[in-house]
Amino acid sequence: MEFRLLGTVCVDTLTGPLPLGPAKRRSLLAALLLRPNTPVSMTRLTDCLWDDTPPLHARTVIQGHVSRLRVLLMGADAEAYGVELATLGDAYMLRVPETLLDSQRFDELLMLAREQRSPSDTVLMLKEALSLWQGPALTGTSPSAPLQAAAHALEESRLITVEQLAHSYGLLGEHHRAAAVLRAEAVAHPMRESLAAALMTALYRSGRQSEALDWFHRTRRLLADELGIDPGRELADAYAQILRGAPAPDAATASVPRTRSVAGTPPAATASKGGAEGPEDAPATARTALAEVQGPPAPRSPRLPAPAHSAGEPLLIDLLPRPPRGFQGRGGELAALSRAAAGEAPVCLVTGPAGVGKTALALHWARRSPAAFPDGRLFADLRGYGDTGEPTPLEVLREFLLALGVPARRVPESVTAAAALFRTLTDRRSLLVVLDNVRSSAQVRPLLPGGADCVTLITSRHRLEGLIASDAARPVPLDVLEPPDGTALLAGVLGEERVLAEPVAARRLAELCGGLPLALRVTAARLAGRPQWTLAGMADELADERSRLTYLDAEDTGVSAALRLTVQQLPPDAVHHFTRLGHHPGSHFDPYTAAALAGSDPVVAAAALERLAAAHLVTETGPGRWVLHDLVRLYARGLDPASGPAALIGVLDHCIATALAAADTAEPGGEPCFVLPDDYHRPAAVRDFTDRASAMNWLATEREDLALAAAAARSAGLDDRAWRIILLQWPHVVWRVRDGWTPMLELALDAAVAQDDPYAESRVRNLLGWVLTEEGRLTEAVTLLERSPGLARQAGDRLGEATALINLAIVQAEQGGLDEALEGCERALELARREPDAHTEMLALQHLARLQLAAGRPQDALDSARTAFDLGPEHEEAARRVLLLTVSGEAHLALGAEDEGIRLLDLAAAEAERAGYDEGAVRALTALLRVTATTEYVRRHEEAARRLADDG
Repeated sequence: MEFRLLGTVCVDTLTGPLPLGPAKRRSLLAALLLRPNTPVSMTRLTDCLWDDTPPLHARTVIQGHVSRLRVLLMGADAEAYGVELATLGDAYMLRVPETLLDSQRFDELLMLAREQRSPSDTVLMLKEALSLWQGPALTGTSPSAPLQAAAHALEESRLITVEQLAHSYGLLGEHHRAAAVLRAEAVAHPMRESLAAALMTALYRSGRQSEALDWFHRTRRLLADELGIDPGRELADAYAQILRGAPAPDAATASVPRTRSVAGTPPAATASKGGAEGPEDAPATARTALAEVQGPPAPRSPRLPAPAHSAGEPLLIDLLPRPPRGFQGRGGELAALSRAAAGEAPVCLVTGPAGVGKTALALHWARRSPAAFPDGRLFADLRGYGDTGEPTPLEVLREFLLALGVPARRVPESVTAAAALFRTLTDRRSLLVVLDNVRSSAQVRPLLPGGADCVTLITSRHRLEGLIASDAARPVPLDVLEPPDGTALLAGVLGEERVLAEPVAARRLAELCGGLPLALRVTAARLAGRPQWTLAGMADELADERSRLTYLDAEDTGVSAALRLTVQQLPPDAVHHFTRLGHHPGSHFDPYTAAALAGSDPVVAAAALERLAAAHLVTETGPGRWVLHDLVRLYARGLDPASGPAALIGVLDHCIATALAAADTAEPGGEPCFVLPDDYHRPAAVRDFTDRASAMNWLATEREDLALAAAAARSAGLDDRAWRIILLQWPHVVWRVRDGWTPMLELALDAAVAQDDPYAESRVRNLLGWVLTEEGRLTEAVTLLERSPGLARQAGDRLGEATALINLAIVQAEQGGLDEALEGCERALELARREPDAHTEMLALQHLARLQLAAGRPQDALDSARTAFDLGPEHEEAARRVLLLTVSGEAHLALGAEDEGIRLLDLAAAEAERAGYDEGAVRALTALLRVTATTEYVRRHEEAARRLADDG
């Protein structure tokens, strides 16, 4: 037996690999094997199995997978190898000899290789260690953060081992073998400079100098194109040594090769212009080599003298304004700016919505390292979003040229000539040029400097994709501040004592301001001028949405003023969509939602959303999915408050239409609620779902927004919309029954009662009663369900009455009234056949089979399940098939057909896991666990009896 992590996670046995099944079970095994013979907590296992929020029943799912894994290991006679999966309180531990785990053997071989004195013996050990790898580590597991980190660490160990193997080949003089093992890895990891350096040296030493140099040029271009950085010291040294004809022995043969990170920001001590290592940081030989690569320097342009003060000493040109006080956070964005500023003549583009702090970030970064720009820093506010008008490019160029020492009389009078002179003067200088509040790409093109050592930093509310296309501008998007940074900004303006005195209120203020620095600064300004106000009092004022924006304006500065300047530049159609988006009750929207709100169609809405996103009024969080900042939403809503009711009805009817399409696709035989409201407004277009998976994904993704829409409908007195929006989610409710549906269904029930609609009330009671039953709240479920059949009869809804009888029977059986439950289920079956409706008939048969099994009638249960299968649950009806397979398997077990029962339960568990139906998987695995426990008990009892007989 062998446990493998170095490749696809698996367990190899004499008869072949164990059928581990789905990714979550492999992830469970991987999590245990990464910490062999050590207890692994339930929390750690949960983190390893789910890369997002785990379901409410995660513990039950894990327990099911543990039980199934135990069965597989027992079937492979794992105990004979000393393998045991033990439960230790709230943790599990896999006891396994280290010799059976490939990752442990890999580490042992590396340790032995380090102890060898002979390079040939080292080569043998390292080759054997690498032979254990059968692909990327932890293949087949969930993409969770802990497992991805572990896979990365294992891969790093493998790469270091490859480099050590090449070093050992080099010591043996087998440079061609070193090049062979390094080439494959260098191709797979093209930006790992230690690999490239080692390969270059190996190629050179095997007589392939041209290939070695070619590999350097290839890597240099890749680093420049992908990351905007120059080769690091190790790579530059290897290149320089090759050009000199004598590679240093340690250039590629260090026992533990050096690896230069290309993802982070280099230390300040070795950074050039806040960016990556440049040629100036390398040894003289490397600088010479790089100079040969780049060619001879161009003739330097005549340099005008820098301006001087009265004493005749040169002045550093610095047009930067004073940065705002209290700058906080933004560590990631500052590092991104430093990376973007590396390379040749970079153009950095800081983008984001109004008030997010683009100018503050640019000025803070610009002032961090004055020595990085020895020839000075230029600044111009292009006022692309102001009321005072934009300066012309010639006006800005004139200011720049004067600062660079050009006499006023020599400043050209045309933009073209002035721009050419500016480029000439900056060609051999190291300057920072900050262009603030840029509206369009055309505004800044004449203002770009000409020197390779010049950095241009631009801020804009628009994405300026034209500048990215024409000048390779590197965008650094800016988002709102997290609450801790927002609180720190308040403290920076108000003083720490005042904020520390009310920490909870300060955090609440940061949240009410939506993390928008402009809003936080206006709030701090109001509080600073009113020392008698408390932070809690200000937070209470801001909590009222109707007046929040008023409190976030101070004189000519504020959120509304900033947004107004952005909106006034939009075309009318984009403004129309923007104002309607303010009335959206949900948190996010797509073109269909935007079209429903605005009374347009999805194509027109998509174009408007693109315009709004370009102006950073909406944020695209994923393909075709946008959100509004809370303060932007309030501003948009206030632009056209009268359109609110029409926009709300439009989006509610869009929700109904789309949810109806999703339910019809997910459960084509279902009939939840097909009568539309009397004044229903059909949307211009409804999303089309191609299969069950896409429909279920939409229901899951939109769950929160559908709940918000239903709540908004209820508040607006649109009860006929509220209960429909909720009830149409029934396929998702069935799929994830224990996922906290009760509050939303109670709202639907209130809406149905308020509307005095017996059909709606019966349908909602059915679904809510079933959910309460699954949650174990049987008394509440009975109270709800007892009235449901009568309400359905009153509405003439036979299928609703059948469903109500089935759900009531389930509760009655749980409370011990099995005969009454059987009678109700048989009555439901009769109603379904009289209609006729195959979907409801299958539902009745499924639950009848379950009740018959509980009543000790396994053959009747099996017959009912077979009848249901004959009605044809389609392959995509995974829940129905899984539950019928489970009850069939349990019936076979009760009839003594253990092999067939286990086979059916195995099939049910596999189908549930494949479809992502966790509730069904838990049921099937629980049944398997019971039979496994019984079999194990019998086996141990028989062994004990044999031992007693032998002793006797």
